[in-house]
Parts: sequence; C-alpha cells; structure tokens
Amino acid sequence: MSAPTTERSVELDIGGMTCASCAARIEKKLNRIEGVTATVNYATEKAKVSFPETVTPDQLIERVVDTGYTATVHDTRPAETAAAEAVSTDSPLRQLRHRLLVSLALAIPVIALAMIPALQFRNWQWLSLTLATPVVFWGGAAFHRAAWINARHATATMDTLISLGTLAAYSWSVYALFFGDAGMPGMKHGFSFAVERSASASNIYFEVAAGVIVFILAGRYFETRAKERAGSALRALLELGAKDVAVLRDGAEHRIPVSELRVDDLFLVRPGEKVATDGVVTDGNSAVDMSMLTGESVPVEVGPGDPVIGATVNAGGVLTVRATRIGADTQLAQMAALVEDAQNGKAPVQRLADRVAGVFVPIVIAISVATLGFWLGSGAAVAVAFGAAVAVLIIACPCALGLATPTALLVGTGRGAQLGILIKGPQVLESTRRIDTVVLDKTGTVTTGTMSLAEVIPAEGQDRDELLAVAAAVEHGSEHPVARAVVRGAAEQGLAEEPVQQFVSHGGKGVQGLVGERAVVIGRTELLTDWSITLPESLAQAKSEAEAAGRTAIVVAWDGQARGVLVIADAIKASSAEAIADMRSLGLTPVLLTGDNAATARTVADQVGIDEVIAEVLPADKLDVVKRLQDQGKVVAMVGDGVNDAAALAQADLGLAMGTGTDVAIEAGDITLVRGDLRTVGTAIRLSRATLRTIKGNLFWAFGYNVAAIPLAAAGLLNPMLAGAAMALSSVFVVSNSLRLRRFR
Repeated sequence: MSAPTTERSVELDIGGMTCASCAARIEKKLNRIEGVTATVNYATEKAKVSFPETVTPDQLIERVVDTGYTATVHDTRPAETAAAEAVSTDSPLRQLRHRLLVSLALAIPVIALAMIPALQFRNWQWLSLTLATPVVFWGGAAFHRAAWINARHATATMDTLISLGTLAAYSWSVYALFFGDAGMPGMKHGFSFAVERSASASNIYFEVAAGVIVFILAGRYFETRAKERAGSALRALLELGAKDVAVLRDGAEHRIPVSELRVDDLFLVRPGEKVATDGVVTDGNSAVDMSMLTGESVPVEVGPGDPVIGATVNAGGVLTVRATRIGADTQLAQMAALVEDAQNGKAPVQRLADRVAGVFVPIVIAISVATLGFWLGSGAAVAVAFGAAVAVLIIACPCALGLATPTALLVGTGRGAQLGILIKGPQVLESTRRIDTVVLDKTGTVTTGTMSLAEVIPAEGQDRDELLAVAAAVEHGSEHPVARAVVRGAAEQGLAEEPVQQFVSHGGKGVQGLVGERAVVIGRTELLTDWSITLPESLAQAKSEAEAAGRTAIVVAWDGQARGVLVIADAIKASSAEAIADMRSLGLTPVLLTGDNAATARTVADQVGIDEVIAEVLPADKLDVVKRLQDQGKVVAMVGDGVNDAAALAQADLGLAMGTGTDVAIEAGDITLVRGDLRTVGTAIRLSRATLRTIKGNLFWAFGYNVAAIPLAAAGLLNPMLAGAAMALSSVFVVSNSLRLRRFR
C-alpha cells in the first residue's frame, strides 16, 4: 500500500483576467492536473489551490501562464512592506487611467470631425487616421491581446467582439483611404439615413474604432477602481495595530517596532496608547476601550492577571503587559484572515454584458462570416461582400454597451452620494434585489456607540440636580468613558460644576474627592463597602434593575451616606425605530446581532421593533452567524460599523457599513452609509435596485439597436453612416436613461 500523500495549499495572484469566463478557464486548466483542487475568484483575482507533494507551485504557475495569464505566489509579507513596494511602481489603475485619458484626448477630434461636416477641412481624413491609429493599437492593446488569447483557446468574449469590430472598422477605413475614394482631397463625410447597397469604399469609420475603445476603457477603469478600493480592507485592518512599543528589557525601557516584540516580553501601555499585542496584565489597573475589536460599548476594567487584546486602547492608568501572542497568532491578525477568507469565498459576479456576450459574440461573428461567404458565392464584387461583412461587425460593436453600466453607475452613485450612500461597484447592485434578511450590529449602528447618561435616581429626600452636579464635579478629574458620560450629562442639563479637591482614582472601582465640605465617593458597590457605606433597599433595587437591562450603574455617596444611582447606557439612535419599520415595508426581516449581553440586546430590540436577537457573539462568531443564515437559504445584508464587523460585512451577500464607524468596516462593506443614519439602509437598497434596473434597460437597448440593424447590414443595405447614427442614437438613449436616476427620491 502506498503512503498517503501530504496535501499542501498555495494562494496565487492571477493577472490578465477580463471577465468571469477567464477565471473559469484557469480553474478548469488547473483542476486537470492530477491531485489538484483549484478555485479561481475573478473578483479578488486570486486562486486558492490545494496540491499533492508531486506537484510544485512553479508547475501551477506554468499551467496558468500556458493558459494565457500571469500568476505569482501571493505576497504574505507584512502589509507595510508590500504597500511600500506597491507605491514605488505604477499601479494597474494608474496605468489604465493614463491610457484612458490619452485615448480620450485623441478620440474626441476624430469623432467630432466625422460627425460634424462643418469641421471637415481639406484632407481631414488623414488627420483622423493619424489620431485614431494610436487609440486603436495602443489604447485597445489589452482587448486585442485578450481576443488573441481567446482565439488560441477557441473561445470568444466581449473582448473578441471589441477587438474584431474596432480592427474591422479601422482596416476598412485604411482600405477606403488607400484603395477607394475616401482618400481624395475634399472628401466629405455627411450624414445619410438612406438604406441602399454600397461598396462602402468611399466611407471611413475611424470614429467608430476610436470611440468604442474609449468607451470600453472607461468602463474597465471604473471597474478596476472599485476592485482596488475593495482590496484595501485588509491593509486598513492590519494598520489598526500599534507601530511601536515601550518594551522592558534588562530593567530599562526601550522603544522598538512591534515586529521586534517577542513572546513573554514585558511592555508598557500608557493612557491613550494602543496595546501592542495580545497579552496578560502583570501590573497596573485601567479601563481598556475594546469597542473597535469587540463591539462592546462599555470599556473593560483590567488588572493583574487579566488578558488584553492588541490594538485596543488604554483609557486609564499605566499597564505593564506580558506578551502572549505575536504576529499572525494575534486576534487582530486572525480577524484579518477572516476578512480575507470571506472576500475570497464570495462568488464572483459576472457582468451582465458578459452573460449576454457569451451568446451574442459567437452569433455575430458567425453572421459576419456567413455574410461574406454568401455575397462572394452569389458573384458579388469583393468590395460589396467585404463591406457587408464589416458592416455586421460595426453595427454589433458594443459602443453603447460600453456606456450601459458605467453611466448608470456614475449617475446612480452620484445621486447616492447626495443622499449619503456610497456604492462601491456594479457587482454590488445584483445583490440588493434578492436581499430578504438584514443583520444589524447593535453598537454604533442601532445605538450611538457612545456612553451617555440615561437616568439619575436620587435617594429619598435627595435633590436630583445636586446629586448630578456633585458627581460631575468629581468625575471631571477622570478620563474614564463612564466619567465623561456623567460630566457631559450634567453639562447638557446646564448644571454648574463645583471645584474638586484631593481627587483620587481607584483603578477599576471608582473615584473620590472633596466638593466643598462633602467627602464624595463614586463607583462600584465594592468601593462603597470599603468606606462602610451601604445602599438603601430602593437604590439597591434600582441598581439591580439597571444592570439586569445591561446598563452600567454607579453609586454616588458623600458624608458616609449613599445619595443616589447614576445609570449609564449606549443610547439608541432616534432614527432606528423608523428605519426598522422601513426595512419591514421592503419585505426585509431585521436581526439584531451584538457582542453585548442578552439583556441589553433584548432591551434595545424591543425599543426599535426587532423580533430576532442574537447576543453575546464574539467577532469570529459574527461571521459564522451570517454563514448560518445563508445556509438556511436566506440572502443576507449586514449592517455594521466596527472592526469586529468587517469579516461579516465581507461574507454577507450585501455589506452596508456605517460611515461613522471604523475605516476597516467601511472598506469591507459593499455600500457605505456616510451619515450613520440607519434610515439610509432602505434608501440604499431602493437606489441600488433602481440603478440595477437602469443598467438592465441600458443593456437591452444597447443590444437592441444593434441587433435590429444586423439583418440590414448582412443584406448589404446598411449605409455606413446609418450604422454610425444607430450607434450614436443607442448611446444617447443609454445616457439619457441613466440620467433619470438623478431624480431618484
């Protein structure tokens, strides 16, 4: 019996893909290697490959190259190193933008000369040749290269039609210039809508060749820009961590880069600094703000023996921490891996144009070849036969198709920006029409994400305003988020603060100080017990009820007597209940998802009208919850704002990130809600669906105008300028249809 082979895996960066069929072709070629299992994702331009020991990564790369694409092993170095090198070279987006702008500058006069007879000076046609040549061969190089690769593998995509159509238009124009009448001095190119047979040797189509290249380049540019922005989610996530750290070695403090930190090193974390890596507190007490990673709205009190997580922020005193996990083992790095896995696992969205082109392109080519054969077989002149065949390609060349998606997307996203909605790309729109479930993160999404004073409960006979004013005076000396909420609450109610003396902070327990003649103690019950202060039954019950609802309750006492309880909570946004009702009207089922305890979550859900609640969820579990809902057959939209939501936002069928949240959540989401108003979720879904409908309508008419004229072209009855007019008309219709989105409400 042969020993079992050990399976390895590698991630490859794939270059040169232009549509989803390219990904399918590479995947098919890789899977033909014995023992290899490959998944190629067009959206992320990556291939995940499992392979046996008998196969090497170089063999995998060679197979991809043989298929006509490029491949390299994915760079696993630190994000900072890879990013620094990326800056030093021209990005594909920058190269594409340069190619688009140069081609546009050259194509505009070509199109203007062809369409406006008044501009046609003597020998203008030779200037058109000069300007159109670099657009066709340099600007359209990527399309011709892709068409050649497709031809070698006996396949055809939209690139094939673009290449054939533009080259046919250009070649026939050159023929007409040198061997026909188009090169004669004084030649005019007027509009004519007559349907008549013509050898077409006196007409040129440089404006068609140059215009198509520019329109399609524009579409590719906007698509590439959206994809490149989406890829920055991982970089943003990894950059959340601290860059350097104060490490204790040989009894002295040294400031070193975090990458040099080792397990069991002791390091200091001062107030306001980020914790450098996962570890355990060995000395000091403080409150650590973990909301950016866990979603917990209340800072966590830590002391000796308590664990802390890298990238969280120390909100209180100085901590000494022993490093327990570094590099790829930290929770931050594991969350980055979750985001990447979720993005790679998302099914690649095939552009609607490519779907139709899969059938349309081969049919058009077949009709063109059949037209040529028919006319030659019937004894017609070669010029007539070739002119009819070229006319078929020209009328089918996707000029309006190049505008169909980008114009609707530009107008739709522009209108969205006015409404506080940022849509990242065309692939987002298809997800919106099928959404039936909306998962809402609680902290920062349904709630404000900041602590605020929710209730002031004075003891019997105690003045409420005095209670709050005295508490705010003492808490003014603390930087703890709970203390800031008390101070802010008193200021909002117009209460004047008294000066505080002999202020002392008891890490993790509370604060004390002198306000006038009062010896004030504020904090947890344990601190009051140290001062032999007991709570009357009414205050104890109020405190228990507040904590049962998931709120933070602190006791205020002075002169040996408990004076009242202050309740601190994460306030619900005023618009949340209205937003939930709007979602229900769209046929969506809202689900509240949070890392907070069940009592807090249930209280919030009841106030805003949500029935289903999933509470006490860890960051990794949020991703699992979305997957579980998807496994149940639901199409899930996720709304969140924290780093802990990033993986779930990427996994969801539609990720909506609150613009008031972290950069990582915004980058991982498909749609960003700039204003942080939950009501824009319904608006975003409506706008996305309207934009998708417009794109579909554009695609239908872009094909419809051309397809209707193909029989005329095949019959040799299509005047070249009629073909140009039909293409122009289809383009005008597409743009006009897209502009209707500006009136979206």
